[in-house]
Amino acid sequence: MTVLAQHTDTVTRDALAVLQPGFEGTTAPAWVLRLVGEGLTSVGLFGRNIVSAGQLSALTAQLRAERDDILVAIDEEGGDVTRLEVREGSSFPGNLALGAVDDTALTREVARELGRRLAECGVNLNWAPSADVNSNPDNPVIGVRSFGADTGLVARHTAAYVEGLQAAGVAACTKHFPGHGDTNVDSHHALPRIDVDLDVLQARELVPFRAAVAAGTKAVMSAHILVPALDPTRPATLSPQILTGLLRKELGYEGLIVTDGMEMNAIAGTYGIERGSVLAIAAGADAICVGGGLADEGTVLSLRDALVAAVREGTLPEERLADAAARVRALAEWTRRARPDAQPEGSRASGIGLTAARRALAVTGTPTALTAPYVATLAPVANIAVGDETPWGVAAPLVELLPGTTAGLYGEGAPAAEILAAAGDRTVVAVVRDAHRHPWMAEALDALVAARPDTVVVEMGLPRAEPRGALHIATHGASRVCARAAAEVIAGA
Repeated sequence: MTVLAQHTDTVTRDALAVLQPGFEGTTAPAWVLRLVGEGLTSVGLFGRNIVSAGQLSALTAQLRAERDDILVAIDEEGGDVTRLEVREGSSFPGNLALGAVDDTALTREVARELGRRLAECGVNLNWAPSADVNSNPDNPVIGVRSFGADTGLVARHTAAYVEGLQAAGVAACTKHFPGHGDTNVDSHHALPRIDVDLDVLQARELVPFRAAVAAGTKAVMSAHILVPALDPTRPATLSPQILTGLLRKELGYEGLIVTDGMEMNAIAGTYGIERGSVLAIAAGADAICVGGGLADEGTVLSLRDALVAAVREGTLPEERLADAAARVRALAEWTRRARPDAQPEGSRASGIGLTAARRALAVTGTPTALTAPYVATLAPVANIAVGDETPWGVAAPLVELLPGTTAGLYGEGAPAAEILAAAGDRTVVAVVRDAHRHPWMAEALDALVAARPDTVVVEMGLPRAEPRGALHIATHGASRVCARAAAEVIAGA
């Protein structure tokens, strides 16, 4: 039953306070501004909302004119997952590249500079970093978004990232609790499960989250995954045992618990977003993330009314909703008061991303001088978290460094003969992403290298396959700066 809120009573205001909705457009719609006035305390921004730093600043100022402590959240991991630079690629390498360098001071500095840019644009909550231990190399959704497969490495870099981001006055949201690394299913599409025992979870998945809690992370994001050793029936986002029992009580976490996107099929396709949102708050979540796919007023009102109805009917304790809303408001107040520490200056700040990307390269073979090669990008279908809006590959920087370079894009099924015909007598630069997960890609690479031993291979995903080609470069990510760093090696720049 829909509960119509003709005026914003306490329960209705609390229901609005726990929502983190998205919206369409590069300015705030009237319905968003109205709901902010009625109690909405957070919004989430996506690539569709951003065209430039100046426009983003104007948008956040528009929101802040309605509520000066509003939480403006974004999914800005850097690397492959970027919203600030969705149309050109990130100025920062992602987590895997930082883990490959394994310099926590560098990770801290990269996160602080990223946080500085967010804060400058009025964004104060970042749904990052990923603290997932990528123990399953076939994971279709984490991969380069993780610092790596080593638990200790992931833990120390998660803590460094949290510290760097929050030093810039931007709240970190460590994700995806209790760990999404050992899955082979993307929770955007279905409900993954992790079938390991408690000892493995304690020794592997939970270690980076303990480090994040110790580092003072202001928020933690739950995962839509089933972990039978913790709760055999409900995914983490909806599980009191996991959110309240494990995260709150055992790990001693006091900050904000945010859900992953509730419109993801792992929840929407099993519980529905209204029932799922009520169950999530009842389980111990404090904020409902929605808006990546559902970004309209009707969605927000239906979630608000579902929460209000659950309180009225006694299926959601009013105190639990009030506690969740209080945690949201407390974080909003922290961001309003937070002041960044001293920031890196000038050229070092602007160049830290490229510096990190260069340090992250793993080069096998000896670079030789090339003139105008042919770049063949073997492109898999992008996962939803990364999206297909953001360009990747080394063609653009190579055209800049080696004028006359030409390029082609090849999907699954494209034969090596087609690439060789297009290349003619030019050296082939074959660019791949997670070649170990895509048999068609590996087959094409083998054929190219067999026919043309001078082929250069650039792996921009997880470098699990054996290096092949006369020169093999693993970038540990597909951001713009990773591409630039690889192109410099190929061009001898």
